[in-house]
Amino acid sequence: MAFRLKLVRDNTSYDFFRWQKLTAGLSAFLMLASLIVLLTMGLNFGIDFRGGTTIRAESSTEFEVGDYRAALDALDLGDVSITEVFDPTFDADQHVAQIRIGSTDDTGSVTPEELNRIEAALKQVDPQVTFTAVESVGPKVSGELIKTAIYAVTAATIGILFYIWLRFEWQFALGGVAALVHDVLLTLGIFSLFQIRFDLSTIAALLTILGYSINDTVVVFDRLRENLMKFKTMPLVEVMNLTVNETLSRTIMTAVTTALALTAMLVLGGDVIRGFVFAMLWGVFVGAYSTIYLAKNIVLWLGVKRDWSKPEKLAADEKSDLAGTPFQDRP
Repeated sequence: MAFRLKLVRDNTSYDFFRWQKLTAGLSAFLMLASLIVLLTMGLNFGIDFRGGTTIRAESSTEFEVGDYRAALDALDLGDVSITEVFDPTFDADQHVAQIRIGSTDDTGSVTPEELNRIEAALKQVDPQVTFTAVESVGPKVSGELIKTAIYAVTAATIGILFYIWLRFEWQFALGGVAALVHDVLLTLGIFSLFQIRFDLSTIAALLTILGYSINDTVVVFDRLRENLMKFKTMPLVEVMNLTVNETLSRTIMTAVTTALALTAMLVLGGDVIRGFVFAMLWGVFVGAYSTIYLAKNIVLWLGVKRDWSKPEKLAADEKSDLAGTPFQDRP
């Protein structure tokens, strides 16, 4: 017999809405707390949003990013990011690193004296290193990037709202968007609380979280709509419980497999992508929670338009079909 790993047993019958007021209150509390932390502590903006200098360093010998970072840490330059650049068009002896240094003044760039100190420190590690390009991002450009990031997240949320509205009903759209706002706000709150660097890669993670979360929500909504047409006289809360139980295995398996890949990236990926991966990993768990509880709670409170024609015949049909059948074995 083949071995099968099951994270969720077949035909579950958990009552997910038993504590609907508690889960709704918890979500509201976490959103409010995240908003307060965000307004009081702010975000730890990276170079992309705060401004700074980008240096392209080339060497004819192989180098270690860790050695470069250790050499620059002694200069106390503040926020420094170092990444090795790979390109198939590079020569065999062409090794390129991109060094980004956060702004320390209103100009958004390092001074010539600081640039000389940086070059001297790196030459102690790698005598062959040369600076082939130096670019600065000023406060004006970084401010435009912040606005563009806000527009991108807002546009994605509005687009998803209209899609769900057209695909289902307005109650589903409000529930789905509320879950997305919940996920984004809690992600921003955790970044603000622990002062994790927030840059353009984090914006990419937020947009990915929106897509991941709404994908899970749409799958459950699709099954919910099928069950609403199948069980027209069953109370809405029971139909929702049945739907969540039917899709629970898919939700957990998707979250766990995604989390495994992200955990490996978080541990082994290095400092460059750590903020992006952490945001994604946090978003996976928060998204699964908001799909099951927040989105469905809102739809439950708003109600869904259902066909109540010939209720006596429909009730008789359902009683005949479901008589003697346990809840978990119902179709």
